[in-house]
Amino acid sequence: MSLALMQPAGVKEVQARGVRRGALGLAVCAVLLVLAMLASLAIGPVTIAPARVMEVLLAALQGERAAGVREAIVVLDIRLPRTLLGLLVGMALALGGALMQGIFRNPLADPGLIGVSNGAAFAAVGWIVLGHHAVDALPAGLAALAGTAGLPFAAFIGALLATVALYLIATRDGRTSVATMLFAGIAIGALSGAGTGVMVFLASDQQLRDFTFWSFGSLGGSTFAKVWAAAPFVVLLLLAALPLARALDAIALGEAEAFHVGVNVQRTKRIAIAAVAAAVGAAVAMAGVIGFIGLVVPHLVRLALGPGHRVLLPASALLGGALLLGADVVARTLVSPAELPLGVVTAMMGAPFFLGLLLRRRAALGG
Repeated sequence: MSLALMQPAGVKEVQARGVRRGALGLAVCAVLLVLAMLASLAIGPVTIAPARVMEVLLAALQGERAAGVREAIVVLDIRLPRTLLGLLVGMALALGGALMQGIFRNPLADPGLIGVSNGAAFAAVGWIVLGHHAVDALPAGLAALAGTAGLPFAAFIGALLATVALYLIATRDGRTSVATMLFAGIAIGALSGAGTGVMVFLASDQQLRDFTFWSFGSLGGSTFAKVWAAAPFVVLLLLAALPLARALDAIALGEAEAFHVGVNVQRTKRIAIAAVAAAVGAAVAMAGVIGFIGLVVPHLVRLALGPGHRVLLPASALLGGALLLGADVVARTLVSPAELPLGVVTAMMGAPFFLGLLLRRRAALGG
């Protein structure tokens, strides 16, 4: 049989192996997420056996409270909202990082590293300090809505402005400069930090305490109200990101090549930037500034499953939720009964990874 006749079968076999590898990778990420959620519900100052946690959850799904009121209160009222919020925040940061790396065609893009999270943080702090003036001026119905959705919406606006500014500065003729992107991110982060400092100066004692606790990143104080406030933004990111997989694969080859295969590059960029800004803004508003999740997780997925965005995007979302929940378990058990800030734990994990990535890129370039 000639090589020409054998080639299609070989190509199909390679594609089949890729599909099986992607499916297996997604299954592994899903299992890791389930285990991380179970650990988040079971481990803490009061340790509860996983079997007991499942019993409490199953009873709650049936509209009942399992025997053992104390354990039910710990699982359902304290740890469940914290676990769900951690899941949403981890998914938002990791998927946002994967999208930004695809749009910028740069593996160093990360919402926390290039100033997007800082922009969201500045806007969120501005709302904490000054938002009550806007709420007081609104009618009763709108005031209640602003009180619930104002913080994530303000953080969304801050993240959106920072992302658009970064893109306009770092991209020229369809090409993104790595150095310009990093320096622009530093500048945007510094400017946002200065604005945050002004807001801290204007804050009352109670607002200052709220900001200090919030700024280091934490899932403490999670409530179902916060979960419901953040969920629409993360769902928006998921719904917007997953259909962009083919377009991002084409953009990875170059914007001109993507255009020639029928991809509307500018529309893809607009959708991705708006979705990332919305979800990262909500994540920062609810949990503070948590760095490196958006950088580390997509890289881990690429190393294990390859660069194809059909697998990279959902796998990053699953693994991001699992990694953040794992970091939260470490944060609340490492110095128990005290609790480390979650942002500190993720920085301890992510900073060495980032330095290793830079050294690896330098070695690859022969520097």
